[in-house]
Amino acid sequence: MATGLKLKYTKEKKMIFEKIKEILVDELGVEAEEVLMESKIKDDLDADSLDIVQVVMAVEEAFEIEVEEEETEKLITVGDVVRYVEENK
Repeated sequence: MATGLKLKYTKEKKMIFEKIKEILVDELGVEAEEVLMESKIKDDLDADSLDIVQVVMAVEEAFEIEVEEEETEKLITVGDVVRYVEENK
């Protein structure tokens, strides 16, 4: 039974990652291959402050969540964004 739950969790995480990747490609103009869980949004994907705001707004809209401003500063990697969405949707 636990295996089934883990599989579902993994599928959900993958779906969240794919949507976030799509948002990053659209908002930052990066190639999909550049977007990995460990990619740093500012350093690796060259996002500036305005880009971060636009990405956060797109994530909020896509997942129907609200990201508090102080939380935005903690979202360093793509994986951080995926985990935040998982925990808050």
